[in-house]
Amino acid sequence: MKQTKCLGMLLAGGQGSRLFALTGRIAKPAVSFGGKYRIIDFTLSNCVNSGIDTVGVLTQYQPLVLHDYIGNGEPWDLDRNYGGVHLLPPYQAKDGGEWYKGTANAIYQNLGFINNYGPDHVLILSGDHIYKMNYNKMLDYHIEKNADCTIAVISVPIEEASRFGIMSFDKNGRITDFAEKPSKPKSSNASMGIYIFKKSVLETALIEDEKDEKSSKDFGKNVIPKLLAEGKRMFAYSFDGYWKDVGTLSSLWEANMDLIGKEPRFDIGGAADKIYARNPARPPQYIGDGAVVENALITAGCEIFGTVENSILAAGVYVGKNAVIKNSVIHENVKIEDGATVNYGIIDERAVIGKGCAVDGGGKDTVALVARGAVLKGKIKVSGGEIFEGRADK
Repeated sequence: MKQTKCLGMLLAGGQGSRLFALTGRIAKPAVSFGGKYRIIDFTLSNCVNSGIDTVGVLTQYQPLVLHDYIGNGEPWDLDRNYGGVHLLPPYQAKDGGEWYKGTANAIYQNLGFINNYGPDHVLILSGDHIYKMNYNKMLDYHIEKNADCTIAVISVPIEEASRFGIMSFDKNGRITDFAEKPSKPKSSNASMGIYIFKKSVLETALIEDEKDEKSSKDFGKNVIPKLLAEGKRMFAYSFDGYWKDVGTLSSLWEANMDLIGKEPRFDIGGAADKIYARNPARPPQYIGDGAVVENALITAGCEIFGTVENSILAAGVYVGKNAVIKNSVIHENVKIEDGATVNYGIIDERAVIGKGCAVDGGGKDTVALVARGAVLKGKIKVSGGEIFEGRADK
């Protein structure tokens, strides 16, 4: 059997409840981002750019759109005869079956898949973060340190630290303390939810965790603290690039806005670390006479007859005459009719903002959301912090 140096396991089964209607019918990693991507594109692209060509994608909540989108993995060069991408939903086994009970249990239920490829190391990822990272550099560090487990870490503002797993480490990078979402963080060193384990260490830890009836079957809450208490060689791998946890509407909006401007905070281009996606062929965008487009990303298939400023428009968006879109994120095949306005809004796929209707979130902390397939008619106004689901497609 061919030996696999490092295998990737991508956790993509989360509901993403803080994104509200955006994840009402699709998994969080399948949510649109940046005009022509979905959130999961970043981790999948990072894998192939890092030479990790065997990836298991663990799905659970509303998986249909995500499964259809990933398909055979061809857009990410993961349609391989050996390895490639594998979709791993919960399944019925001889001795029964059950839903994934936590991040650790999800990996535990797929130890058979891991062992089938016989990797020396296992890379565990979350499918709901926006970033570019060379996992191979982290793997080299992990091997150099002879680590049992290596955790990617990023510095966050101390006032936000209680949202993350927080660790302390010595001058050699060895982790000395770890606490999951502490009320009083000891540092601002936050776990990125990216782990590399020696495969033998991971398997033993997961089997022991599964036997513990008091465990919540979670890496941050249970597995990592237990390994640290046992004196395992655990190291922090510092990352100083762009990374965004898009767990809320405001953070998702901010991450989208980071793509535009004269000097974008997040450069999504680059040949060596390109982000790949499944995008069907569409005609070029059309900018009509009298239309105004400033500081915006306009994707193929859009038709613009109004004003678009400081916004991102995904494929197939229609903007009518005298319509105004500012500071907003518009997903695929949305129709903004004549005279409608959208400001500080996220408009999900196939929604219609009718003539004279207004969506005005008022600011980045109160972004308004119009759900997938919703239809606004009769000069309806959606204000800051509101979510309009309206008439939805079947």
